[in-house]
Amino acid sequence: MKRVIFLVTFIICIVVLSACSNDEKTTKNDQLKVGIMLSDAGLGDQSFSDMGFMGLEKARDELGISFDYRELKDTETYEKGLEQLVEEGNDLIIGLGFSIQEDMEKVAKKYPDSSFLIIDAQSELPNVNSITFKEEEGSFLIGVVAGMKTKSDTVGFVGGEEAELIRKFEKGFVEGVKAVNPDAKILSKYSGTFGDDKLGESIAREMIAAGADYIYPAAGFTGVGVILEAQRQGVYSFGVDSDQFYLAEKSVVSSMVKQVDVAIYDTVKELVETGKIAEKNKQLGLKENGVAIAPIRAIELIPSEQTKIDQFIEDISNGTITVLE
Repeated sequence: MKRVIFLVTFIICIVVLSACSNDEKTTKNDQLKVGIMLSDAGLGDQSFSDMGFMGLEKARDELGISFDYRELKDTETYEKGLEQLVEEGNDLIIGLGFSIQEDMEKVAKKYPDSSFLIIDAQSELPNVNSITFKEEEGSFLIGVVAGMKTKSDTVGFVGGEEAELIRKFEKGFVEGVKAVNPDAKILSKYSGTFGDDKLGESIAREMIAAGADYIYPAAGFTGVGVILEAQRQGVYSFGVDSDQFYLAEKSVVSSMVKQVDVAIYDTVKELVETGKIAEKNKQLGLKENGVAIAPIRAIELIPSEQTKIDQFIEDISNGTITVLE
């Protein structure tokens, strides 16, 4: 009798363990896999790539996904990196930045059954979704701050590559400055790269010598050089994409925050919960919390200045003011 009981118990244990093993395999097989091709500056840019990476880290920790990434310095071309991520069997492949569009579309055509998401550009291909931002709205607010607070009536803008996307940063900034200080002089220069901090330092020195006391870079790691040089020279600057105050706490007044991490996290969450991305081309501005300005630090605003900024935020969000109209 004891032998029979032992055998029955043994069989039950085997069945239970087998079921648990199958459940573990199912869970593992069902885990969403995401691949991301980072922008040209790669990890450590303290801006765009780092924000995208942070969004996937949060999705991994909170949603149970797995993810992998590629950097241009390792793959040499975006196309090669994207193909590697497809071949790994990722359920979604993300590309960061407008520069990746051409290569992503090549790969998307080659792998029509794979799903892609591009940040900062739009594609008409059926298997490529996109998220773009109204950078001009956040940049307008940065311009308002610079225009109100400049003592020299000269401010500067530094762009990375001279592309339409970066032009949106510049034009929004210019509109913001002019909205509160029509007589201000605005210096503008494009570095041609997002990855050269030394060049950023050089451009900042030129602008400071020309009288600029507030400088707004939209230039990735090149912009980090601008910010650090601004602090060394004792003038004010602004961050971009992420809150870059910690880079130069005596210089960075605020940052034009582009919520790339939030947008990626929300998209992955939607995919986990529903199995699809509902909106093919999503555009996020102040109203949608896609862009914002970081807290004002390094300087102080008087109440009337803060009220003016708050009013601009309200007017842009409700459509009373359209930036780049």
